[in-house]
Amino acid sequence: MDPIVPFDWHRLFIGDQPPLFLMEIVFRVLVIWIWTMGLLRWIGGRSVTQMSVVEFLLVIALGSAVGDSMFYPDVPLAHAMLVILLVVVADKALDYLMRRWAKVKSVVDGIPVEVVRDGMILHDGVLARNLGATELMELLRIDGVTNLGQVHRAYLEPSGQLSLFCSEERRPGLRIVPPVELRDLVPPLPGENACCANCGKVTKVTGSECTECGASEWTVPEG
Repeated sequence: MDPIVPFDWHRLFIGDQPPLFLMEIVFRVLVIWIWTMGLLRWIGGRSVTQMSVVEFLLVIALGSAVGDSMFYPDVPLAHAMLVILLVVVADKALDYLMRRWAKVKSVVDGIPVEVVRDGMILHDGVLARNLGATELMELLRIDGVTNLGQVHRAYLEPSGQLSLFCSEERRPGLRIVPPVELRDLVPPLPGENACCANCGKVTKVTGSECTECGASEWTVPEG
């Protein structure tokens, strides 16, 4: 193999293939694009937020098969088209199994996780989804929540979306607007109710760590 010459402009832009290979690339792109678009129409519209982990991996495999066949001369189009077809068929089969058997869907997609109950962030719930309390507060703020005391129940769905159910009666809780990180917390007085600045649990000041999340920073509940 010949040594690589740095900044060889011909190698960088044209390569060693004959100029007519550029026309072959155009042909390859058209064939693979039409084939892939037809199969994707067969799959149907599904947003990225609705994809399971398995489906996301299938999309990665699909991208590799599509990309490699467009410009690698040693990748036959028939091979790439077969790979793309098998990936799409696997996706359709998985979708059918998930619609027919709920157990399959729960195994592939997972199940909803309760992350807020009666104004308090559930530590086990956010850990189950590798989510931090501050990240959950961000999702709540996006949904218009200003105080954890507003929230009756909140569930993190398998799709990553947050299902929010507000309480009819607003209770005192942790104010999350502005974000806790951007304001000075008002320390509670001895004997007063206090709420954990991490999970929003309301309790009497004990001077110890929160029994729900283990945090030790407390503030006055508001609302």
